[in-house]
Amino acid sequence: MEQNGTEQLEQWRRKGLTESGISYSVAAVLSILIAFLMSAISSAIGGEHYAEQNWYLYLAYLSAQIAFCVAIVFYFLRSKESVKAPVQRCRPKYFLIALLLEFGLLFSLSELNGLFVSGLGKLGYSSGGVSVPDLSGWNLLPAILVIGVLPAVFEETLFRGVLARKMHEGGWGLAPAVLISGALFSLFHGKPEQTIYQFLCGSCFALVALRAGSVLPTMLAHFVNNALILTLTSFGYENLFAALPLWGYILLVVSSAVCFLGALVYLIFLEKRGNQRGGIKEGVSFFMAAGGGILICAVEWIAVLVTGFVHG
Repeated sequence: MEQNGTEQLEQWRRKGLTESGISYSVAAVLSILIAFLMSAISSAIGGEHYAEQNWYLYLAYLSAQIAFCVAIVFYFLRSKESVKAPVQRCRPKYFLIALLLEFGLLFSLSELNGLFVSGLGKLGYSSGGVSVPDLSGWNLLPAILVIGVLPAVFEETLFRGVLARKMHEGGWGLAPAVLISGALFSLFHGKPEQTIYQFLCGSCFALVALRAGSVLPTMLAHFVNNALILTLTSFGYENLFAALPLWGYILLVVSSAVCFLGALVYLIFLEKRGNQRGGIKEGVSFFMAAGGGILICAVEWIAVLVTGFVHG
């Protein structure tokens, strides 16, 4: 009986890893197909400069979220798992920790990422930048919904609520689950100049979610991050550091770094929930299932990198 129970547990873990890997591949394939379809239709009806139109920018942001949503639904239908599994109630302290980490990521580590981007620029790389819809006045509200709320819900559910959680439940050590889910999150976004920053964000959010046993804290932090960036841009403070006096710049960077390091030290060394040592169990099951998505994202990442150097 005990042996049968162990075999069933291993089968359940293997199935979870496989299904989560498939969900990553589904999201990657759909994001390309939906973006291509939207671009083709928009080009046909929108004229020569459709890509600069406000409505198209919204569609561009929605395409990824639609892919994430379908991949999530696909996962829960196939796995027969409750949709409530990633969004369990958790202690309030995790919401505070997630916000402290986000404060540090946004106002201190983003500066380090700026140095990385500057280094790429010296090597001849030119970033394509990020286009956003009109954010003036009341236009800020739909932008916050599409670029703030939807990614916070769908990206956190897929990358932390499905991928990181199933890696951990599949017997992976805490460190591999955190770092590999963070790497997959970064790779998916396909922006070489943001790779380091997104890897750190993805890894930190995975750590919070696994410690909390829920993605609710990271959903909040993700939303605050996007909404704050949009709001600052709307009011003309997209480069907040340039608008600050030297003492304000130093205070903001130092205080955010302290918050980030303090929250990280607590999560790694003082928090015990979710502690799990070990490597990668049933890695073949996961990477075979996620391999298609990883390949697509890697090709896209390389293409963007090459294009950046060619046009630099």
